[in-house]
Amino acid sequence: MRITVIGCGYLGAVHAASMAELGHDVVGIDIDEAKIAMLASGRAPFYEPGLPELLERSLAGGRLRFTTDMSAARGNRIHFVAVGTPQKPRENAADLRFVDAAIDALVPWLEAGDLVVGKSTVPVGTARGIADRLAESETGASLAWNPEFLREGLAVKDTLHPDRLVYGVPDGDPAGARQLLDEVYAATLSEGTPLVVTDYETAELVKVSANAFLATKISFINAMAEVCEVVGADVTQLADAIGYDARIGRRFLNAGLGFGGGCLPKDIRAFMARAGELGADQALTFLREVDRINMRRRERAVDLVREVLDGSLLGRRIAVLGLAFKPDSDDVRDSPALNVAAMLSLQGAAVICHDPKAVPNSRKRFPELSYTESLDEAVADADVVLVLTEWGDYLEIDPEVLARKVANPIVVDGRNCLDAEAWRAAGWRYRALGRRRMDARVGALV
Repeated sequence: MRITVIGCGYLGAVHAASMAELGHDVVGIDIDEAKIAMLASGRAPFYEPGLPELLERSLAGGRLRFTTDMSAARGNRIHFVAVGTPQKPRENAADLRFVDAAIDALVPWLEAGDLVVGKSTVPVGTARGIADRLAESETGASLAWNPEFLREGLAVKDTLHPDRLVYGVPDGDPAGARQLLDEVYAATLSEGTPLVVTDYETAELVKVSANAFLATKISFINAMAEVCEVVGADVTQLADAIGYDARIGRRFLNAGLGFGGGCLPKDIRAFMARAGELGADQALTFLREVDRINMRRRERAVDLVREVLDGSLLGRRIAVLGLAFKPDSDDVRDSPALNVAAMLSLQGAAVICHDPKAVPNSRKRFPELSYTESLDEAVADADVVLVLTEWGDYLEIDPEVLARKVANPIVVDGRNCLDAEAWRAAGWRYRALGRRRMDARVGALV
């Protein structure tokens, strides 16, 4: 099938390459000439495992191309809209300018029988409005909504082998949107992937509801971490214990710095804003506290570093390991790790930052921080080592070897991802959010 993907950012580039991998003839369209040039040459403009190989295969096979010319959409049957919906400046609401611009640019090239498919995360009610605009255009094109559920670092897998597919279609589906989407996803459906076919509004709510639930679960365990610190309990053991309850589950119960990135924070804020516009704001008031708890963890991490340094950050050398909001990504949008590094620097610490992939993007956002591509250089003579993103590189560090490189063997585990006993046995003073304070040498509460 001939497919258009409009918007070649994180979502669009992965989707375009994946659709080509499934055997479709795909053109990716974006107004960013530099981005298009990179993709056309087989280079991804961001780090995502598996994407470069996907681009290389599809480009070489002639099933995928990229352009800035919207007229390339003419003659294609399916047109995916995968542009960004960032948070508006100084507001919680989603900015839909890119969605509106994509539809406006696409309409002149639509033909009768075409299907426009929304993948962007939008406020509920957006799809219905776009469907009305398409009807007014008299192009004969129709609309479906097919939300994405990508996890950065696993986006290729999540596109080719998703845990579910959702189609939002108009009442009665007069244009046969389900049949067309079934053709697009034939290989995926043949694997037994669950499919939910519903109305526009429900399809729009699926993505934001899932994100709101995940954010709530993460903030819940971080709230418990605050309680654990007060009473001397261990939040990791607490999470293990309650995670055995099948109604709760262990996933997303890892206490630490909290969530960040380009989706969860802005999506739950946009959800709250849209609920307010619809007069349903009371239903989502709990999300305000979810957001507050999440942001509070960053401040607590700074406080914890100050505690282990006897109350003063001024002039102390701090090694920050991890800047991306999660491992296997170079995304630093709303990154708790990068935010903590910046706060420590502003309070007088000498911060040197390391990340396997996110240093270039971090430099763009906080050029005033010091960065290094060398892990050894980052930790050299450090007064404290902070692990703020759970990259495999950091989990594999030998604490005995590292102890010989630092000024003081003190580690703050911002993600509760290290083997605490192994670090303590190697002579380190180990601290983590939501866990008891123990002396490294004698194992006593301090």
